[in-house]
Formats: sequence, structure tokens, C-alpha cells
Amino acid sequence: MDQKLNNAFTLFLSLLVEAMPFLLLGVLFSGVLLLFIDERRLIAKLPKNPMLGALVGSFIGFLFPVCECGNVPVARRLLMQGVSAPVAIGFLLAAPTINPIVIWATWTAFRDQPEIVVLRIVFSLIIATIVGWMFSVQTNLRPLLQPAIALAIKQPEPEGRVLARRESEGSELLRSGTFLLGSQPGQMLRLDASVLQATLVATPPAQSQIKRLSLLLENTVQELRELGAVLIVGSAIAAAIQVLVPREVILNLGAGPVSSVAAMMLLSGLVSICSTVDSFFALSFASMFTSGSLLAFLVFGPMIDLKGVGLLLSIFKPRAVIYLFVVAAQLTFLLTLFINLYVS
Repeated sequence: MDQKLNNAFTLFLSLLVEAMPFLLLGVLFSGVLLLFIDERRLIAKLPKNPMLGALVGSFIGFLFPVCECGNVPVARRLLMQGVSAPVAIGFLLAAPTINPIVIWATWTAFRDQPEIVVLRIVFSLIIATIVGWMFSVQTNLRPLLQPAIALAIKQPEPEGRVLARRESEGSELLRSGTFLLGSQPGQMLRLDASVLQATLVATPPAQSQIKRLSLLLENTVQELRELGAVLIVGSAIAAAIQVLVPREVILNLGAGPVSSVAAMMLLSGLVSICSTVDSFFALSFASMFTSGSLLAFLVFGPMIDLKGVGLLLSIFKPRAVIYLFVVAAQLTFLLTLFINLYVS
């Protein structure tokens, strides 16, 4: 029993140490979006078509090289900026795979099987685009979001009110409609005249950049407190399951075209390995499992795993997370089963 506890604690620490830098990276990207990027220009350039928006959102991950721990704060920030659901969902699901770091790591691990690298990218794009497009049916995403996030999303304003507000606000930055996490849990502060008047506007020009960096630091600390807590809980659950469930039980399922896919999808959710290193973990099963099942591990794990579920619940209500899980699992299963039955 003591040995199992030691193993579980070791796995817990390894998951946490592995994931925390990427969570920090994602939070920093979120803060940069908040304070240093004109979000109106960013949103204006995104396509309005749901399918195209989901596809573009999936490719945005290439610009933000974060794993499944770091993509959640960025996706949350995009939603709060008013980005459409297809774009945000596409980014949320594809970013852990469609980024140069993960592509390079996958190529390094499966250099002798380049089709694994290509199909991982293609399948991730297909699934993220389809799921993002499906969420476009929900015209008002707020009922699926956590209350704090739903309240923080910018409300559309009539043109007359927009003009009146722009005349009353002198600073270009004050028109961005961004939000900053407050000092109280779940509190969101709108970065408009009521908040920034006493900060950036009242700050001498020579000190404005220093003030921005100070706000970035405060926002980073607050988001790490919130998201780091759920990451710790998710990592603890994943470590406990890895110790309690014998790996042999899953390995025995690796020979069949159907059972191997189901087993590797289950394994990907349980072990919760960061997408930057999961290809090396999958490589250790290459001699025992089918190509389709390896793809199932590499595609499904970065989208939905135990430690990631807790982070997703910081954005979505449970029923939305379940919906994401079911649709992503079905699409992954069908695509990878096709590889086992008709390609391998």
C-alpha cells in the first residue's frame, strides 16, 4: 500500500511539474491578449462563417504553442473578448496538437512512421472544425458557460450607444472592452473608464508600460490561482487512477481493431500526459497496438483528459463539457477505426 501511495505521489508530481509551465505560458498569452493587443482588430479579421471560423480557430494554435493546460486560459480570454464560439472551440480542441512544438515532438518520435504525424494533424483539424461548427448552432453560448465567464463576455451594443460611448472615452485602450480578473474569486473587472481611469490613463506616459506589466503580473497571478487549483485536483485524480488500474488490463485489449482504439482512448484520458511529450509515451506501445489506436491516443488525449476536464469546467458548465467529450470521442473513434479497418 505504501508503495502504491509513493507511486501515486510521484506520478502526481510528474504530471504537475510537466503541465504547470505550459499553464503559465497559456496564462501569459491570455494576459498579453488582455493588455497589449487591440482585440477589435483581432476579432474583425476572424471569419464570420461558422465552418471557416472553426477552421481558422483550429489553426490559431500554430501561433500559440501551448498544450492542453495552456490553451484553456487563452480560449477563455478569446471568449471574453467576444470571439465567436466556433473560433474559440476550434482553438480549444486543436491548439494542443496544431502547434510547432508538438508537431516537432511527434515527428521526432514517429520518424519511421510519418503517416502518424500527418494523420494526427489532419484528424485533429477535422474534429476541432466539426465540433466548433456544431457549437455555432447555439447562437447564445452564455447558458453553456460558467456564470463569471458569461457575465464577462462583451454585450453587443446599438450603433448609437457605441458612438456615444466612444465620444465619452478619450483613450483608444478604453474602447477595447476587455476584462481583468478581480481580487475576489470569480470577480471580473471591466477594463473601461471606471477601472483604467485610475490606472493607465492617470499614469504618466513614461510609466504606462510599467503599469501594463504590473497589470499583466496581477492578472497572471490571479488566473494561476484559479486554474492551478483545478489542475492540481485533475492531476491527483489521474495519478490515482494510473496506480489503481493495472496497465495489463488495457494492454490485453491492444490486438483488436475496435478494442485497441477504445483502450488507447481510455488510456489517453487516464494518464493525462502533456501533448508535447505524449508521442514518446505512445511510441512505447507501437509494437503492441494498432496504428489506429496510436492515433486515437495522440488525437483524443490532448482534447479531453482528466486534468483537462477540471480546466474546461472553469469555462463551461458540466453539460457542455460532457457534450464536448461525447462528440470528440465519437469522431476520434470513427476516424481511427477507419484507419484500422481499411488502411493498416
